[in-house]
Amino acid sequence: MTSIVNFEGIWGVGDETPHCYLLTVDDFTFLLDCGWDEKFDKDYLDRLTRVLPRIDCVLISYPDPLHMGALPYMVGKCQLSCPVYATVPVFKMGQMFLYDWYQSHHNYDQVEHFCLDDVDAAFELITQVKYNQSIPMRGKGIGLSISAQPAGHMIGGAIWRIIKDGEGDIVYAVDFNHKKERHLGGCELDKISRPSLLITDAFNSSYRQERRRHRDEKLVAQLQETCRNGGNVLVATDTGGRVLEITHMLEQMWNTKESGLSAYSLAILSNTGYHVIHFAKQMIEWMSEKLTKAFDTLRTNPFSFKHLKFCHNLTDLSRLPSPKVVLASFPDLESGYSRELFVQWATNPKNTIILTSRTGPDTLARRLIDDPHIRTFKLLEKRRIRLEGPELDEHYRQKREQQQQQQRIKEEVESSSDSEDEEGLEAGKHDIIVLHEKAGNQSMFRSRKHHPMFPYHEEKVRGDDYGEFINLEDFDVSGLKDENKENIDLQIPFDDDDMMEVEETPTKCVSQTVTVRVTAQVLFIDFEGRSDGESIRKIVEAMHPLRVILVRGSHMDLQAFSENIRSMTRAKVFTPSLGQVVNASMESHIYQIKLAESLVSSLMLQPAGREMEVAWVDGCVTFPTDTIEGACEETDRQVISSENQRDKDTATLTLIPREQAPPHNPVFINDIRLSEFKQVLSRAGISSEFNAGILWCANGTLALKKQDSGSVSLEGPLSPDYFEIRELLYSQYAIL
Repeated sequence: MTSIVNFEGIWGVGDETPHCYLLTVDDFTFLLDCGWDEKFDKDYLDRLTRVLPRIDCVLISYPDPLHMGALPYMVGKCQLSCPVYATVPVFKMGQMFLYDWYQSHHNYDQVEHFCLDDVDAAFELITQVKYNQSIPMRGKGIGLSISAQPAGHMIGGAIWRIIKDGEGDIVYAVDFNHKKERHLGGCELDKISRPSLLITDAFNSSYRQERRRHRDEKLVAQLQETCRNGGNVLVATDTGGRVLEITHMLEQMWNTKESGLSAYSLAILSNTGYHVIHFAKQMIEWMSEKLTKAFDTLRTNPFSFKHLKFCHNLTDLSRLPSPKVVLASFPDLESGYSRELFVQWATNPKNTIILTSRTGPDTLARRLIDDPHIRTFKLLEKRRIRLEGPELDEHYRQKREQQQQQQRIKEEVESSSDSEDEEGLEAGKHDIIVLHEKAGNQSMFRSRKHHPMFPYHEEKVRGDDYGEFINLEDFDVSGLKDENKENIDLQIPFDDDDMMEVEETPTKCVSQTVTVRVTAQVLFIDFEGRSDGESIRKIVEAMHPLRVILVRGSHMDLQAFSENIRSMTRAKVFTPSLGQVVNASMESHIYQIKLAESLVSSLMLQPAGREMEVAWVDGCVTFPTDTIEGACEETDRQVISSENQRDKDTATLTLIPREQAPPHNPVFINDIRLSEFKQVLSRAGISSEFNAGILWCANGTLALKKQDSGSVSLEGPLSPDYFEIRELLYSQYAIL
């Protein structure tokens, strides 16, 4: 029977950027990506929380927030506990993305939706997989398996393939890139043919990309022009995805003396920039074939940079001499160091701002891309400042009250546990523990428990998840001699004042609306790494899917792309709206029938293959009627069991009398290899040989040819050898 496949868009349908979809195969529900937007939309969280009980498995395609940004919230705040699958680079780079994303917002605002502990809890739930690794599902998903295929775009990017035993496969492919880049190979969608369902996006369906050589030349020329005029360049990019392609290219440009760029500073400004490049060095096998071969032969790591400097804050960046080229996160200019540098550098006409990605609607970067001639706009500036004066005193007062309350709760818990442990026992004058007799508990059968009859007091060791609680009195040095105190003072490199400096300085978040006058040059240079519209159409046409679901794209792009797919492949195309459930099941005209006993007893089964027998049946399908054959009383009809009732309602295949059966030509069932049949002929003493794919027999007078249908034909004069070879050939078939 054909599986029931339902699809629902939680996000990412229409012109929305993040990806999050529900795919249900029979009773097993996949959550395809779990992205979030730059604005932390709360309505999306409500939609996602409502479908949480239905989710059985989560598949993550890429490590950026647009594909896995909401996962920490789902795990930390909503207790999502189902299996989550991602490739090894997506696991490592995803942590860097979310750490940087959280810290970028935390530097100037309160992040209420998730914390770093939620990020760690989310990644503890992820199962790391490799490309082409088949992972079978469990529980309700028995019979289903998933595998990740290379998708390009970002390191470890995955095209997910969902396969059910005995049926077609479902392919989820969004934001893929078929082109080979400097550090990544292209996707492998061309290896998947005729999937039963293809889920892809129409974001780039009407977009035409610039040639890679022209794009790189444009970037280098802009860097040279700006730096030679004494200006700085801000390249807004992501944390651990497309930044690898840009840094690898710029490092090559800085190594080329003809470019003249080595005289200027090149830096990456990010909270996790050092760790991103460190992980990239360890994952060369996930990159392009060119890089892996160079690493195997020359043992040179392409991400061992000589010119790129790592800066973790603006203070580190200020130490670098100008002019300088800075790669800062994030590309939307909504948070992170890219936004701070934009506010500082946009007012200088010598500087250049380079945007590398078309981010979500209403973001600062998207406004600049859609209207490159904008020169003045208002911007909400947020920042953190230290607490001073009465605010600082109030902060410490609240902190002391909180600590005192926690201490009282801790003491109450300890006292209650002590009373429970020592219930029924009490200590005498000499600490001799005796049995405490309670009224009403006495019985003629007295318990013969043994108790310690000597002065003994057992000290209980208490601790938490980190170990035993420390008793501060054990480290009190007031009772030691002066000489011992001097030795201890030499061993301790800090005092209490130093410990206070380690404590995080109390801060608060403030915001104000500022007017930014953009005099710097703003350019959009496409480093998104996605396939363009023409390439996507050719890939879909080559795959020839039976069903297609289009997501993420403008209304015009979705309609135009769906018409192109229908004309190219004649596939059924769906363009669902937000929250709409689409039934993408394959139509089937399969009916369940039962065989009449007379038909089963007359079957003449013949072997066809190793574990199969077939028979020809001339029969007629009859459907049940409301009348019951034979005379039955009404009371007898009421006692028929439900199982017998279902059998009675099923159609029946009955045998047609032989004189009424229509004639039919013989049907040969089996796939015969001519090489194996040549051995059959040799055992029968008939000579044969191959020539141009034809098996010539009987001294070249008879020819055995393999037909396109898989059967074998015998051609030649009707001689005794002809009939003998035909009998041997028929013996290898099941003839019906």
